[in-house]
Amino acid sequence: MSDTPRVRFAPSPTGYLHVGGARTALFNWLYARKTGGTFILRIEDTDRERSTDAHTQVILDGLTWLGIGWDEGPLFQGAEGERHRADAERMLAAGRAYRCFCTKEELDAQRAAVKGEGFRYDRRCSRLATDEVARRVEAGMPFTIRLVIPQEELAWDDAVHGRISFQGHDLDDFVILRSDGTPIYNLAVVSDDIAMRITHVIRGDDHISNTPKQIAIYRALGAEVPVFAHVPMILGTDGKKLSKRHGATAVGDYQDQGIFPAAMRNFLALLGWSPGGDREIMPEAEMIEAFSLEAIQGKPAVFDTAKLEWMNGQYLSATPAAELLEPVRRQLDRLGADAGPRDLLPLIDAVKARSRTITQLAEQVAVRLDGPRGAPDAKAEALMKKMGGAFQESLRRAADVLGSLPASGWNADAILDALKASAESSGTKLGDAMQPVRVALTGSTVSEPVNELLAVVGRDASLDRLRRATGA
Repeated sequence: MSDTPRVRFAPSPTGYLHVGGARTALFNWLYARKTGGTFILRIEDTDRERSTDAHTQVILDGLTWLGIGWDEGPLFQGAEGERHRADAERMLAAGRAYRCFCTKEELDAQRAAVKGEGFRYDRRCSRLATDEVARRVEAGMPFTIRLVIPQEELAWDDAVHGRISFQGHDLDDFVILRSDGTPIYNLAVVSDDIAMRITHVIRGDDHISNTPKQIAIYRALGAEVPVFAHVPMILGTDGKKLSKRHGATAVGDYQDQGIFPAAMRNFLALLGWSPGGDREIMPEAEMIEAFSLEAIQGKPAVFDTAKLEWMNGQYLSATPAAELLEPVRRQLDRLGADAGPRDLLPLIDAVKARSRTITQLAEQVAVRLDGPRGAPDAKAEALMKKMGGAFQESLRRAADVLGSLPASGWNADAILDALKASAESSGTKLGDAMQPVRVALTGSTVSEPVNELLAVVGRDASLDRLRRATGA
């Protein structure tokens, strides 16, 4: 086994890259970077019916987008069938495994005899005489290969959960090689991990039940057992296992929604890992420096979308407008908003502090482009209903006073002075005079200061929206 840590992320290409899998990949990557080790990407494509090249590409694209780069790979498990079979044959030759000739019907009968509860294979084929085994093989009888489970403790010191122990007499002599020569999952995984000299297996705790079986295979092959670290599952905010009913669970969905890769990486890292203190916004270098397996918590983590969006907003606010320009333009294209030759940087700067995703940012920029605003949101509708006719009257006063400003004098300071004068002459509080203008321009009760909003939207578009809102 290697002197420096060698870890792997081993997804199956049977679907999208789930956020749980992405977190597992991230923990492996952080550990490799922290220790100067090697991070390997292995694609476990032995399920030929469900595995596809398209799903493989989705996984590669998702990891690339997250900034999780691999040092070796991608390696494909399906290409290693010859080695898997050779390892099964080695265990067979060493007496650590045996051929099982039981048919499906015979196994079903054994299972029915105990009504399916606590069924364990009765090992009848392990008691066959050597010449009888040879006769059946020569006769072409199909067989599987089963591992002899040692009647001893199968335990390990888990880096997350502490000592976990199973007893061999509670486990079945399970099949490691099917009758068609293809390996069962546990054999393929251990064979690959040995060949890749994996030192630490960091994976979800749904694999805890596989671990004693895999330890038995390591011992049967005379190989050193790696360190195991089983990370807790991810729950939704309702305390149930994260699934599509909680919203998006695919990494690609969050990319489409305008989440920053760095924000997603930061958020996933803190799902079940505690770096100490109350740090939440952590640059990559800081995460790598602080990471340790011992700081991974044993209890399930909660995936809170609202917190992810808040975190993304922090990254977005800190990003220069110039770096946001191209992502915003792509989102504007999706929205069907025509930016034309318009300089978007002032618009992006004006609204990025109030946006939590690139999508929201683009929507706010779109509102500030030339053309009519969108439909008012619920709070804006409530304000309009509450004010009644006073809403349009307030807008008419604003339109009159703002219309007196020349295009050359259309700036935030001049606009503020004009609105103050209008409010004073009508005996209206400045805030009350500004809110209808905000709604008329954006369809929302929340925006940057109204004078800055008007300056960004521009004189002609602003006056046009005010007059449209008054029905003029």
